[in-house]
Amino acid sequence: MIDKLLIATNNAGKIEEISDILGEINVQLVLPDELQLDLDVSETGQSYLENARQKAVAFCEASGLPSLADDTGLEVAALEGAPGLHSKRYSPDPLASDAHRRNLLLTNLAGKPRPWYARFVCAVVLALPDGITIQYESECEGEIIPEERGDFGFGYDRIFLFSGVGKTMAELEMKEKNRISHRAKAVRGILPYLEKF
Repeated sequence: MIDKLLIATNNAGKIEEISDILGEINVQLVLPDELQLDLDVSETGQSYLENARQKAVAFCEASGLPSLADDTGLEVAALEGAPGLHSKRYSPDPLASDAHRRNLLLTNLAGKPRPWYARFVCAVVLALPDGITIQYESECEGEIIPEERGDFGFGYDRIFLFSGVGKTMAELEMKEKNRISHRAKAVRGILPYLEKF
């Protein structure tokens, strides 16, 4: 079994969520800043899986540790699937905040008939030092709402209303979110392989 696992991201929100999910298994989690790793991996893939693989492999090669990375996107039907792969880079301003990206999304949706159906997609890749990669992908359905609700989470969580739950992602506390979210389901899809290796 893997005894050490590097969480291959510098995103504090993702680190918190993935650490909570992986708390279910007996593995020592290592964070990039503990290894002085500050990698800026170019996400040039044509899919979430390709981007997640690029990140997982880069962190694995730099650290020599098994590394787990994800790539996540928000796809809005009324915008023909945008922002999708470019969810983090939706704004032309590379320093744009989450709030700015949410506002830009709502601006682009203005005037389009509601409901604004959407889904989060998450791909997770585990890269091992021997070159093996394991992947899993999941999603969750919902809709975009025009007002922000909730204080938890990050990214687009405050305007994504979870189908069948009646709450935005940002209104879900960590334990509740990590039972039903796209990222939680994708990470859990990797758990049997972590235990196997």
